[in-house]
Amino acid sequence: MLFVTFLQVPMAELTRAFTRLRFLGALLCTNFVAIPLVVAVLLQFLPDDPLVRLGVLLVLLTPCIDYVVTFAHLGRADAKLLLAATPALLVLQMVLLPGYLHLLLGDTSADLVRLGPFVEAFVWLIAVPLALAALVQAWAARSIRGARLSQQLGVLPVPATALVLFVVVAAVVPQLGAAGAAAIRVIPIYLAFAVAAPLVGWLVARAFGLGAAAGRAVAFSAATRNSLVVLPLALAVPGAVPILPAIIVTQTMVELVSELIYMRVLPALGRGKLAD
Repeated sequence: MLFVTFLQVPMAELTRAFTRLRFLGALLCTNFVAIPLVVAVLLQFLPDDPLVRLGVLLVLLTPCIDYVVTFAHLGRADAKLLLAATPALLVLQMVLLPGYLHLLLGDTSADLVRLGPFVEAFVWLIAVPLALAALVQAWAARSIRGARLSQQLGVLPVPATALVLFVVVAAVVPQLGAAGAAAIRVIPIYLAFAVAAPLVGWLVARAFGLGAAAGRAVAFSAATRNSLVVLPLALAVPGAVPILPAIIVTQTMVELVSELIYMRVLPALGRGKLAD
């Protein structure tokens, strides 16, 4: 899934993303400064159960780097610019997440979270798919067969993401019964986040003076979390099953419903305020 997603990012687009300093600044400030502050506030309303808190933090502190691009496009956001910035988002969240967990959970995080899975996730979820995508793009630039293959793979990001979502939800939903109480307790937190996050992203975008489409992209990024990538990290936590998977997938289900609302509401942002 990540390979075909990265394949849609021309290497030139990566350069363009880093030259759009205001957009990149707004995106990073939103996801790694403003959103962690929102999550820190919401954390106060959670029970003291370390696993429940860890599950919520794992999913809410990590911005999405895959299907957010599709939803952003449908919501009239600058999806290409957001897509170009996804490698930076993924690298930074893997680097910063252990520090955020330690800051918000204290010494408990050291007992629950292991460094190994984070390093392994970085290698297999970032470095390898990105390198393979770069190799295919280089081949496509020199070969008709490579160009044809790249074009054929270009139709896969949406179905690949849908397939992964289906498999993950199908695997975890049967476990919700055993972790039902924990899942129900976090739903109000996820609903509050779903309301607050896009507003925070939009306000940061306005503070950076972004155009409407770029501002919507920041709002979508703020509201959409990286459940599919953090789930393997959660499963590496001792005693994670069934609570952590249930908590993470519950957020995904709340988020998918919220995205349908965002696609109708967020396109109205910026009319008469920010120029595209």
